[in-house]
Amino acid sequence: MTTALDIAHANAPRIDAAPQAEHLPGLVGLTRAEIAEKLAGIGVPERQLRMRSGQLWRWIYGRGITDFTEMTDVAKELRATLAEHFDIARPQIIAEQVSVDGTRKWLIRLPARDGQAPADVETVYIPEHDRGTLCISSQVGCTLTCTFCHTGTQKLVRNLTAGEILAQIMIARDRLGDWPGGIRPTDAPVPDAERAISNVVLMGMGEPLYNFDHVKQAMLIASDGEGLSLSKRRITLSTSGVVPMIERAGAEIGVMLAISLHAVRDELRNELVPLNRKYPLKDLLDACRNYPGVSNARRITFEYVMLKGVNDTVSDAKELVRLLKGIPAKINLIPFNPWPGTAYACSDWDTIEAFADIVNRAGYASPVRTPRGRDIMAACGQLKSASERIPAWKLRGETGHGHAGA
Repeated sequence: MTTALDIAHANAPRIDAAPQAEHLPGLVGLTRAEIAEKLAGIGVPERQLRMRSGQLWRWIYGRGITDFTEMTDVAKELRATLAEHFDIARPQIIAEQVSVDGTRKWLIRLPARDGQAPADVETVYIPEHDRGTLCISSQVGCTLTCTFCHTGTQKLVRNLTAGEILAQIMIARDRLGDWPGGIRPTDAPVPDAERAISNVVLMGMGEPLYNFDHVKQAMLIASDGEGLSLSKRRITLSTSGVVPMIERAGAEIGVMLAISLHAVRDELRNELVPLNRKYPLKDLLDACRNYPGVSNARRITFEYVMLKGVNDTVSDAKELVRLLKGIPAKINLIPFNPWPGTAYACSDWDTIEAFADIVNRAGYASPVRTPRGRDIMAACGQLKSASERIPAWKLRGETGHGHAGA
């Protein structure tokens, strides 16, 4: 059973369902130095900049405040000035669904910016008894065209800003009562743990390494001890294999790495993950071996979707073991999650078990990921928003020719 929720239901934590004001610059996603620069621009004395930016930082990220009037240790006059010049409201949730298994999916409306129309992005929360994992997006749509992935059928609309990436975490904390003093919802399971959101994975819509600068800034704020205070070992960035950016991700962001692998031969991976034509398996695996900080304590996760009759043979399993030799690794076997129009089917369960047994006997942890949220199209590979790219002439109100979704 799927439940579609009214986003103002009585048991939910308070949220700001109003869209961000387009005419005011946002503070969410800025570094401390950038916040200080903004404050200087509205006349805050230089001697106060460090203190004031620290106050805003703690209220925004430590307490989740969305209204300047609630910043009680900031002078009333300054609060009014801040409200006139800046915005800290959340983007609008336009749909929330709860799966029968407790998985939640939010469709979030991002305001128009830089001459582009408003766009929608999907974020998914997966509760387990001892942890809660939030799957966030880094782009609206995707530049890649992985044939088994629903997001891959949607053209790239645009990159998300650091603030829009962080907003997904903050909206989830709003809805799950995960701020200090928050009230946990009662309409679906939430982990019996100190934090409702213990893990964040960049496995939603988009290729994170094609939006490197914004992803980097967002994750450094998310892992800041006075920011959202998530451990870097509990943040995982998943890439389809943008080889030149992998080392930078390890050196400059320092989070856990996951590789969307799915095939052990270049010919097949060229079809499933077309990026492989540019960065073939040898180059990708060399980059993994050289990933900064990789060790048995910081293993790389290799994601392998199980496609019936495509990549699930005994020889595929043996070749996977051979390819990963010498890389501290964990292998997630993912039963394929079907979506409308797909040409693929999920491998039979006996086939998945035989594949996993070969990988396990080689000494690799190879959990089979339990499909979650299938009934609300929230499972791995199923995310896709309705946003489409809109040509510049249409945004300007001109007449023209062409296809709006091209």
